[in-house]
Amino acid sequence: MTKKFIFVTGGVVSSLGKGITTASIGILLKSKGIKVNVLKMDPYLNVDPGTMSPYQHGEVFVTEDGAEADLDLGYYERFLDINMYKKNNVTTGQIYETILMRERRGDYLGKTIQVIPHVTNEIKARISKVSEDSDITIVELGGTVGDIEGLPFLEAIRQFKIDKGRDNVLYIHLTLIPYIQTAEELKTKPTQQSVGKLREIGIEPDIIIARTEKPLTNEIKSKISLFCNVKKEAVIEEIDVGAGNIYAIPLILREQGLDKIILRCLKIFSKKQDMHNWKKLVESKKSFKKKVEIAIAGKYTGLKDAYKSICSALVHAGFANKVNVKIKYVDAESNSLGDDLKDVGGVILPGGFGERGIEGKIDVAKYARENNIPFLGICLGMQCAVIEFARNVCGMKNANSTEFNPETPYPVIDLLPLQRKIKTKGGTMRLGSYPCVLSEGTTAYNSYKSKKISERHRHRYEFNNKYKKKLVSKGLLIAGQYNGLVEVVELKEHPWFVATQYHPEFKSRPLNPHPLFKGLVKEAIEYTNGRK
Repeated sequence: MTKKFIFVTGGVVSSLGKGITTASIGILLKSKGIKVNVLKMDPYLNVDPGTMSPYQHGEVFVTEDGAEADLDLGYYERFLDINMYKKNNVTTGQIYETILMRERRGDYLGKTIQVIPHVTNEIKARISKVSEDSDITIVELGGTVGDIEGLPFLEAIRQFKIDKGRDNVLYIHLTLIPYIQTAEELKTKPTQQSVGKLREIGIEPDIIIARTEKPLTNEIKSKISLFCNVKKEAVIEEIDVGAGNIYAIPLILREQGLDKIILRCLKIFSKKQDMHNWKKLVESKKSFKKKVEIAIAGKYTGLKDAYKSICSALVHAGFANKVNVKIKYVDAESNSLGDDLKDVGGVILPGGFGERGIEGKIDVAKYARENNIPFLGICLGMQCAVIEFARNVCGMKNANSTEFNPETPYPVIDLLPLQRKIKTKGGTMRLGSYPCVLSEGTTAYNSYKSKKISERHRHRYEFNNKYKKKLVSKGLLIAGQYNGLVEVVELKEHPWFVATQYHPEFKSRPLNPHPLFKGLVKEAIEYTNGRK
């Protein structure tokens, strides 16, 4: 098959859900037997989001090969059930870094370096690289049409139609149709203006996907078709769904024939349609009668995108346990943690960086330990659980991580010698997939049903083996290790208390929930029922 390319742009406002839409398009095409790959292009100047605050960017997703990437790659992995890699996320920072390194080496033979053709050519080269392993490459452009940062990317994808041929390139524009409450009307003008911006650049969208809170009338679709120069059947409604129902979106788009329109535009013929398991999964949620509440106790609870993969993993675990999982966000800096946690069925202590909120996280770990609440600590959450155990069970007063107190008398969490030499922050942590050997008979081993596992990491500090013997003697169980590094800890005297140095949430999929999240939700159901 000739290589095909789909470009997804966004208009009017950000946070419309381009990532979910792109992933939904991907699974529809995959269900047709087509090999799909996805690229996210982010116009910001950061090389990657690794040094950005969650409040700026949301969650940082980590790939198998250790890229710190946009959270949309998580959607791609979860929907398409394929792994993303470093090449699947490109930023303006990466583009300019590459070009400037070449210029300093003299690779351009004295030429003046310009946005066109040098920047646009590098963008196109990144797109082509991702396309090597696929029949159709879907490219999502971050931001909105009209952003000055995105102009070189828009120019590059405009050129693609000329480079690859009209039948091999498709443009999809995701836009907002706002509902004006006082007028009780849906308004198409923002969409018209957004498409107008695209057309000024030289891009004519083939398909418009309209985000809307109200169903589009026949009249509205006709108006969009007329003023935006697309066929009426190519105006696709993407109505708002709840956060726990995002997996229904591919089915909603398929019902409107989006997959058929795409294949027709790209001159691809396929009768195959394999969405049975996905449809069964989505339909099953309607029959769930039980509900269980899980607390996520962190310091970024004001922005739900900061814990996107954890929330997704809990939804997946809910599918597996036939239960609706209600997520309760608990501020780790709250002065009423006991009241906040007393009615939940389970607690997750997520990762994070920096000293703010650490003492609250330690208190959360203590509350879960003393009250036998099912507990999952992740990365920094695991480190806080170790600090809490050292302080309150082992009598190590003021035990801490050297990240927060370099002078602590008991540095139970510390840097490895190699990390002490590193001065730069970007891309220098222990990143990506590492193996781990689990100890038989532990909760982790029983959850995975395997001795050897592989999980993704994103951290700089490690469990300090100097204190391993003392902590173990008091009831801390080392459940998993990698080359002597502690990866999983548990508590002997607790019914379900697991804390991991790695991030299990990154590998959870709707049709293949992560075993630790599945186990946590199962235990939370039993804990809730026992309390009642």
